Amino acid sequence: MGLLATLTGVRLIRFLLRVVSVVVAAVLVYLAVTAVQVWMTGQRYQPRPAGAIVVMGAAQYNGVPSPDLAARLDQAVILWRQHYANDIMVTGSKETGDRYTEAQASARYLITAGIPRRDILEAGGSDSWENLAQAAPALLARGDQTVLVVTDPFHEARSMAIASSVGLTPYPTPAQSSPIKGVATVPYYAKETVGVAVGRIIGYDHLSALHTSLG
Repeated sequence: MGLLATLTGVRLIRFLLRVVSVVVAAVLVYLAVTAVQVWMTGQRYQPRPAGAIVVMGAAQYNGVPSPDLAARLDQAVILWRQHYANDIMVTGSKETGDRYTEAQASARYLITAGIPRRDILEAGGSDSWENLAQAAPALLARGDQTVLVVTDPFHEARSMAIASSVGLTPYPTPAQSSPIKGVATVPYYAKETVGVAVGRIIGYDHLSALHTSLG
């Protein structure tokens, strides 16, 4: 009886190890495929006539866009001047103690670059989901369903997925002059791979809520 129980226990352990191995292998394959998709989306640049150009928010310092945000805004200016869209939607809220939101800093920058104030729309949001969830109703109300999404290449896949989930039809137009380049992009691509992989499973709204709850 003792020998039988031992053999049964060994078989059970081996079975559980196989299950764990299969699960781990499946997760690794899923992440690898997602990583390739995130990278490939970041390499696509597909401007086309659209209702609006949407600039994803990034850091600003007392009303002055960070180099990363400025590169995104410069790309939006190029697209606007090439007449791909008449409206530019800038996004992003502010941190505690800030005088300006990311959207306000972006609007100021665009006006300085010669974009008429009437062509600039603003939405808040403290992360990518909130940026697009708040921007979508205003855009859709204007009939601007088709949008060009401007952000860093590594951030393009998640932004595109979120835009689709809130009812927009997005096309990738990543910033061509992003200051984050080369080896420095590796951790960003890794983070976005995990974000896209998890967001596809639980929903990007729930991923945003999870991120907020974890602080």
